[in-house]
Amino acid sequence: MIALALGACAPVPHGHVQGKAPTVVSLNPCTDAILPEVADPQQIMALSAYSSNPASSSMDSGLARRFSATYGTVEELVALQPDLVVSGNFTAPATRAALASLGLRLEEVPVASTVAESEAQIRRLAMLTGHPERGEALIARIEAALAAAAPPPDAPALPAVVWESGGIVAGHDTLIAELLRRTGFADFAAAKGLRQADVLPLERVLADPPRVILVAGNRHAQEDRLLTHPALAALRDTRRAPFNPALLWCGGPTIIPAAARLKAVRDGIGATSFDGLRMSGLGNGDQAKEPRSQSASKAIQNVGVRL
Repeated sequence: MIALALGACAPVPHGHVQGKAPTVVSLNPCTDAILPEVADPQQIMALSAYSSNPASSSMDSGLARRFSATYGTVEELVALQPDLVVSGNFTAPATRAALASLGLRLEEVPVASTVAESEAQIRRLAMLTGHPERGEALIARIEAALAAAAPPPDAPALPAVVWESGGIVAGHDTLIAELLRRTGFADFAAAKGLRQADVLPLERVLADPPRVILVAGNRHAQEDRLLTHPALAALRDTRRAPFNPALLWCGGPTIIPAAARLKAVRDGIGATSFDGLRMSGLGNGDQAKEPRSQSASKAIQNVGVRL
């Protein structure tokens, strides 16, 4: 009886009112993208400052700017007084301790490496914000998008690599790798033994090119110069297509446009031959087709063009 009485007297997290939907602050761009889907606008006291910047946002930055932005300092969180703080799983121990001492509940959401993990996170955030049905509705949209993006059962998997800034590739145990598989591609980087954040050199791409290169970088940035190297134009059997880097970082609603983009790339390949396929501005698509071995040989010779 004493234990029950003490439990009844336990303090409620700061700012929470019984029966009222809790207010929330997000410190992570991935949870930023989920919260507007599952919470009422008035519940969201702030999203991370990352989402207001198109270069680092995984959601529509215009939508993000409708909410206050925070850099996640303890001082900001004390001023906002939310019922719930949602962050990634790299919260500094000092910040975690400060929030606990202030009675601010912290929910850490790690990076989802599978669709199932992402859907579990959606359910969790929807429950915490008091709208579980909205979480289920978002999951239904994700599943519908994946079903729509699935290839025909007898379609061969096309070897594809997501080539990021600096030549980095995604690992086989990442969300984008699962999306590749579910939309009809074979993970070229994983087949070559490359893991998350490994670098795929230009020479290796030229010597043994995949059928598809999904270019996920800024073609005007100095660090991305290999993604647009002139030697790539000689790979007549390889299609290069742009892939928005913002679709790589998070799960949640980001899965929907990511799946649609992958489907569009694959459908484009199915609708035409590989001759002349190119990304606008990334090579001459009007040259005659060469045998694959000759094409790769010429490309390697062209690496003499200065990186």
